[in-house]
Amino acid sequence: MLEPPERRTAPLGLRLLPSLKAALDKAAKDERRPIASYVEIVLTDHLRAKGYLPAASEQQ
Repeated sequence: MLEPPERRTAPLGLRLLPSLKAALDKAAKDERRPIASYVEIVLTDHLRAKGYLPAASEQQ
C-alpha cells in the first residue's frame, strides 16, 4: 500500500545576509518561482546529491 504524500507543515525561519537574500531573490525570479519554492528545490537537490534524501526514482 502506498503511503500518502508528505504535506508541507514544518516551518523554517532563518536570517540571511542581505547580499545572500538579494541573490536568492534574483535566482527565484529567474526561475519564475517564489523564494520558498526555489529554496526547497535547491535544498532537495543538494540533499539528494549528498545521500541524505533518496533519489526521486527511489521514492515511488
